[in-house]
Amino acid sequence: MAPRRARKRAEGGASSNVFSMFDQSQIQEFKEAFTIMDQNRDGFIDKEDLRDTFAALGRINVKNEELEAMVKEAPAPINFTVFLTMFGEKLKGTDPEETILHAFKVFDTEGKGFVKADFIKEKLMTQADRFSEEEIKQMFAAFPPDVCGNLDYRNLCYIITHGEEKD
Repeated sequence: MAPRRARKRAEGGASSNVFSMFDQSQIQEFKEAFTIMDQNRDGFIDKEDLRDTFAALGRINVKNEELEAMVKEAPAPINFTVFLTMFGEKLKGTDPEETILHAFKVFDTEGKGFVKADFIKEKLMTQADRFSEEEIKQMFAAFPPDVCGNLDYRNLCYIITHGEEKD
């Protein structure tokens, strides 16, 4: 039987075109995250790596079932390409930044780059897929309005599509 690493590699994984979904700096950030999570440095993230990662973050009582469920989300052993593919699939459902910006600009008639947080809250709680009060709290905790109650939707759109604030 082949050694563990070779066996895992032979079992297959995602195609390498996933690398075209991200720019080089994003790939580097994913690689850094992968390296942090690959606690035993074998090139794969497994249950024990996840357990160790959670422990490093202060969560020590993670159930085995929870870890197994996480690992089972992957279509193959989690090497970097599979890891990147999983993130690509999660992010694939996100609209392009321009689409999200355009949706906000409809409400920003003066073109200032922000909308009143109360207005957005009311729209999110009464239109289409309605947000709950808890979801609104979570959103404003992650993207707080400024002292005047304005929501900087340009920065919000950037974070939604890129995962980080502009410098």
